[in-house]
Amino acid sequence: MSSIDIEASGRTVRISNPDKVYFTKRGETKLDLVRYYQAVEEPIMRTIGSRPVLLERYPDGASGKSWFQKRVPASVPDWLQTTQVATPNGTTSDALVAADLAHILWAVNLGCLGFHVWANHVGAATGPRSDAVTEVLGDLAIADELRIDLDPSPGIGFDDLRTAAIRTRELFTELGIDARIKTSGSRGLHIYVMLEPRWDGYQVRAASVALARELERRHPDTITAQWWKEQRGSRVFIDYNQNAPHKTVFGAWCVRPKVGAQVSTPISWDALDTIVPDELTIATVPARITDLGDPWSDRTPQSIDPLLKMSERDMDSGLMDAPWPPQYPKMPNEPPRVQPSRARKEE
Repeated sequence: MSSIDIEASGRTVRISNPDKVYFTKRGETKLDLVRYYQAVEEPIMRTIGSRPVLLERYPDGASGKSWFQKRVPASVPDWLQTTQVATPNGTTSDALVAADLAHILWAVNLGCLGFHVWANHVGAATGPRSDAVTEVLGDLAIADELRIDLDPSPGIGFDDLRTAAIRTRELFTELGIDARIKTSGSRGLHIYVMLEPRWDGYQVRAASVALARELERRHPDTITAQWWKEQRGSRVFIDYNQNAPHKTVFGAWCVRPKVGAQVSTPISWDALDTIVPDELTIATVPARITDLGDPWSDRTPQSIDPLLKMSERDMDSGLMDAPWPPQYPKMPNEPPRVQPSRARKEE
């Protein structure tokens, strides 16, 4: 069939070429992807709803060419919600807001096989036209999630990531912070903390730097907070820079652009020991939710005050800020932005 109309969120979304194969491992189509998102509407909207998203587009499926799209196209439905976001250098663009399921399916029709989600909420957002009226109920300066990416270095297997995740949870629990875990949909694990809407991205990043450094102090042989890859060795890197302002992280319940249609899936901590990430796909995750429920459904906003106190302690002891990603301007108290081996050669 050339197209099919899907009813979602009180809208009609036209899906063109619904039989196009998007995932070659099992021959799943664009329509299969639509049906998956319909099946997970409640949990996905609980996690990414009303957040700006960056689109990773694969119009020919997961095996085809791709690009990241920060701006919505010029011609869009009049109901589509966007909001203005900025890059670290100040460039602005109108980003799609995951306002409801219709917005997600609209993006899927464009070949979006990856939603990279901001740590901020907005309310009713602008349309793409410059004369659109804005009513922003959230504040994009306020980050209401802390996200930790457990990044495997060479030689690190999934069992090592499991251990690092448990150690991370132990520290969060010691500080009275409820943290949840999900598969990345690729090789890693992500740990999320829902936050009280009190801190901006700079403060949330400072809290995550303090977390990473404390984990490295406690587990120096297996966990590292070192930004430069040459300093990590065979250790799990606690990627604190996922919390830098304007940074996006691959969304919970979102489907990765992989031929097996793997899903970045929230799981319970009890399931961590036995989970096989590659088995969490658009074919298996809906039934898993039916059987086990949404393990993130009872999340409540947390305070990062204990981590910010740790950050203050580190600064008072003479530590500098941790390095920022290269696309960010030089930050106060940041060490020289050059890899250590090169710095030694230049001395």
